[in-house]
Amino acid sequence: MKCHKCGKPMKHVKGIEFNEYKIDGWKCSCGEVYYNPEQAQKILLLNKLKKKVIRARLGKIRSNLILRLPKDIETALDLEKGEEVLLKVEGHGLKVMPA
Repeated sequence: MKCHKCGKPMKHVKGIEFNEYKIDGWKCSCGEVYYNPEQAQKILLLNKLKKKVIRARLGKIRSNLILRLPKDIETALDLEKGEEVLLKVEGHGLKVMPA
């Protein structure tokens, strides 16, 4: 990838600081930085979701309750069908985290 500022080739770098997270991107010797757009979008979505109170629905299959998460949460946390998550009771609530 070439730098749009100076035209020199950019170096691919892992672990560039972006909104308190580390993502991949490209750095140029002139100081210009470009972030991986897919990873940056997920971080921006995650930051947006952190500011919201999110409603989710409970379903039931046989005797098990099922928590249905909105698509934005699935995307931001890279969750997939069949994947395990961790549940933690905190106070009078429940915290759901990727395993």
